[in-house]
Amino acid sequence: MNEIKGKKRQLKYIAIFPCLITLMNTLCGFLSIVYASRGQETGILIFHRYGVSFFALSAYMIFFAMIADVFDGLAARLTHTTSGFGAQLDSLSDAISFGVAPAFLMLKVVGAYLAQQNIHFKSDFLDRTVGKVLLLAAILFVLCAIIRLARFNVENAKGESDHSYFCGLPTTPSAGIIISLVLFQTDFLPKIARRSEDLFHTLESAATWALPIAAFCCGLLMVSRIPYPNVSTRLFCRKKSFRSFLGIAFVIIVAILNIQIALILGLCGFTIGGVINWLIQKLKARFPSQKNGVSV
Repeated sequence: MNEIKGKKRQLKYIAIFPCLITLMNTLCGFLSIVYASRGQETGILIFHRYGVSFFALSAYMIFFAMIADVFDGLAARLTHTTSGFGAQLDSLSDAISFGVAPAFLMLKVVGAYLAQQNIHFKSDFLDRTVGKVLLLAAILFVLCAIIRLARFNVENAKGESDHSYFCGLPTTPSAGIIISLVLFQTDFLPKIARRSEDLFHTLESAATWALPIAAFCCGLLMVSRIPYPNVSTRLFCRKKSFRSFLGIAFVIIVAILNIQIALILGLCGFTIGGVINWLIQKLKARFPSQKNGVSV
C-alpha cells in the first residue's frame, strides 16, 4: 500500500508537433550561443558570401527562436494538445533562448567592440568597473528572465487562460530588443559605412553602449507588474477588420524590406508603449477627471 502511494505519476503521452517546434526554439538558442562565441568572424556556408558575421547569425538564431516560440503555442491550441509537459518544456527553452543566449551575445558584442576600438579608461579601476557593470547587466537579465518564467508558471498552474495580457514584459520581446540592437550594429551599419564613416562610428558606438542599458532595463521590466498585451493572441486568435489586415500586411512588408530597422522600431515601441500606458493609467487612477465638481 505504501508502495502504491509512493509511486510517481508517469508521463504517457506528449503532443509531438508542438513539442518539436519548442525543441526548435531550444536548438536556435543553443546555436545562438555557439555562434556568439565565434565573435566577429564571417559566417559559414552561404552566409560567408554575404558577409554576415557570427554575431549577426547569433542574433538571427534568437529571432528564429522567437518565431518558434509564437507558433508552438498556436499549434498546441489549434490541435487542442496543450499540456503541462509542453508548458514546462516551453519555459525551459525560453530560459535558454531568451535568457542566457541574448545576455551572452550582449557580453560578446560589447567586449569585441571595446577590444576592436582599443578602448581603455584612465585607470585600471575604471576598466575593471566597466567590465563588472557589463557582467552585472548580463546576470540581471538572465536571473530576471528565469524568475519571470517561473512566476508565470506558478500563476498559471491551474490551466491556460485567455492570456490577453502578460504581467511584466515577456522574455521574447526582451530578447528581441537585445538582438535588434546587435543586428543594427553588426548587420545594418556596415552597409552605410562607405557612405558616411563618421555617422557609422557614431551609431555603432551608440548601439553598443545601448546594449547593457537595454539588458538592465528589460531585466527590471520582466519582473515588474506592468501589463503588456499578448500580441500573438490578438493577431492570430481573434477576427480582425480589413483595415487591421492591411496594417498587418504593411508591417510585414516593411519587415521584409529592412528587418533590422523594423525590429528596433517595433520592439522598442512595444516596450516603451507598455510603460507609457501603465503610467497613464496610474495617473488617471490618482487624479480622476473632474466634472461639475464630481469625480467621474
